[in-house]
Amino acid sequence: MKYFVKMVALLVFATCIGTGAQAQKFGYVNSAAILSQLPDVKQAEATLEALQKQLQKKGQGMVEVLQKEYTEVQQKAERGELSPKQQEDASAKLKTKEEEIGKFEQEMAKQLQDKRTELLGPIYEKVNTAIADVAKENSFQLIFDQGVLLYAEATQDVSTLVKAKLGITN
Repeated sequence: MKYFVKMVALLVFATCIGTGAQAQKFGYVNSAAILSQLPDVKQAEATLEALQKQLQKKGQGMVEVLQKEYTEVQQKAERGELSPKQQEDASAKLKTKEEEIGKFEQEMAKQLQDKRTELLGPIYEKVNTAIADVAKENSFQLIFDQGVLLYAEATQDVSTLVKAKLGITN
């Protein structure tokens, strides 16, 4: 009986030591480098750039119309062709157009942000899923992004595994 108790105690002790001594496995990735190599990201960025140029062109057109109207009102006022009431009305119209341009700029920023989220959200999800899969397949408890690390051994870089999971060669 004593022998049995000693064996059980020894087995429990060995199990505790073995469990406690198991090292946690950490890794890191360079997510910026991974994203820059994805064709989907390049396509999304090109789409966003085209949308931004289109919106900027529209905004620039609005500004040019405002400048032209402002110049016309200013010239008429200098020549004495506008009464004080007409100047006041013209000034109010110009101010309204100026506010419209401000609203357009805000809408433009929101539209670009919404499109960015629409295009890049699924890509980020795909990369996060690949990172999670690599972590599970290789028994990593934690995977960090290289951008937030102060020090890391190169052997802990799992970027190539994630790239392989995403089908990126190079």
